[in-house]
Amino acid sequence: MRTNYILIDCENVHPEGLECLDADHFKIKLFVGVHQTKLPMKIVAAVQRLGARGEYIGISGKGPNALDLHIAFYIGEIANAEPGAYFHIISKDKGFDPLIQHLKTRKIFAARAKSISEIPLIKAAHSKDSEERLELVVARLRQMKAAKPRTLKALKSTIDTLYQKQLSDSELEQLLQALQSKGWVTAKEKKLTYKLPAEGKATVSSEPRRQLTDGQT
Repeated sequence: MRTNYILIDCENVHPEGLECLDADHFKIKLFVGVHQTKLPMKIVAAVQRLGARGEYIGISGKGPNALDLHIAFYIGEIANAEPGAYFHIISKDKGFDPLIQHLKTRKIFAARAKSISEIPLIKAAHSKDSEERLELVVARLRQMKAAKPRTLKALKSTIDTLYQKQLSDSELEQLLQALQSKGWVTAKEKKLTYKLPAEGKATVSSEPRRQLTDGQT
C-alpha cells in the first residue's frame, strides 16, 4: 500500500482520532504555529505512541499563511522523493483547495479533510454496515475516473486495499455481487465496464445477488 501522509494544521484544528492512524502506511506531521506553546496531553500521548511515524513541525516566523506555506513545501519535498505518496491535509481552511487542485494536475495524490475521521481510508476501516461499505466503494471508483480497474482481479484488489485488507472473503464477495446486481459493474469478455450511480445514490440492493465472474453480461 502507498504511504499516506497526514499533514495536520494544528492552528486550525485540534486533531481527534490519531489512534486510528496506527498502521505502517500512515505517517503523520503536525504543523504547530509559532504561538502554540502547549498541546493537549491526549494529542501528545497519541503522537508519542506513533513513534517515528509521528512528527511535530514548528512554524518559522509569523504571518497569515505561514503554516499553509510550510505544508505546501513539505508536500513538494516528499512528493519529489516519493512520487506515489498520498497526502491528506487536515484543516477546515478552504484556502488549501486550489493547492490540491494544482497538485492533481501534476499527478500528485492529495485531498483535504476537516478531521481524521473523514479520510476515506479511515471511514472504510471503521465501516461495518453493508450499505455504508458499498457507498465507500462506489465513491472510490468515482474518484479513480479513467483509472478504474478493468479486470475482476484488479477490482478485488482495489476494494481490498480500500479496506486495508480487513475484509473476509465473504464480505469482499458480497460487495462484488452488490455492484453487479445494481448494474454498476458489468463483466464482459474478461473486461469490466461501469455505470456508477450519481453521488448519494449508492444503496445496497435487496435483489438476489449473482456472483461476479469474468465473462458475465
